[in-house]
Amino acid sequence: MAKSLEGRIALVTGASRGIGYATAVALAREGAHVVGTARTPGGLEELDDAVRAAGSTATLVPLQMQDTDGIGRLAAALNERYGKLDILIGNAALVGSNSPLDHFTSKEWEEVIAVNVTANWHLIRHMHALLLRSDAGRAVFLSSGAASNPRAYRGLYATSKAALEALARVYADEIKSTPVRVNIFNPGPTRTSMRAAVMPGEDPMTLPTPDVVAATIVPLCQPSFNETGKIYDYRAGKLMAFRPPA
Repeated sequence: MAKSLEGRIALVTGASRGIGYATAVALAREGAHVVGTARTPGGLEELDDAVRAAGSTATLVPLQMQDTDGIGRLAAALNERYGKLDILIGNAALVGSNSPLDHFTSKEWEEVIAVNVTANWHLIRHMHALLLRSDAGRAVFLSSGAASNPRAYRGLYATSKAALEALARVYADEIKSTPVRVNIFNPGPTRTSMRAAVMPGEDPMTLPTPDVVAATIVPLCQPSFNETGKIYDYRAGKLMAFRPPA
């Protein structure tokens, strides 16, 4: 039986652990060739084994998301090797610390914004032409409920995710007349190390695992999926329109 993503090229950032890792494996299970980026080569080696076990292949790219020149080089390499990109998963993120707004250091603020927002702009800037060369380019950016429900002491992370949603919203609107579809995925609380760092007293066994959550990202990457400019909320189990403009 043919797999639904056979022959498609999928770039997943932050693919060495958590939801990024699980999404890369889920896409591979459907036949996609996975291009996985992460800071840690060790985690990528584990991903390679998992992708092979899922019956597909992977290209491993150690890459710091602050390395904007590296993102450009990756786009050039994808263009040279494949001439297109079918799926872009913007997953890599930093959670930052729990602090009052006036307590964040400039270094931490700039680092989180660089990874969670600016890096995704560079991905759009460099990968857009490749997505257009696909017959059905699909981009999915992972956000958080913090974007629409900001809380005290989580200001840096909430700000970065709100900015990411605005970025994706603009991108979706700019290219709505093309075959490329752009959506946001809000996984909600998930059993990851990032979640544990933010909520150390929470029982992780009450949360869904990354592989369960990632399975619901795959449909947004299918060529047959034609919705664009929407937020898929995992806990609600449905796509939701962006809030209407003011």
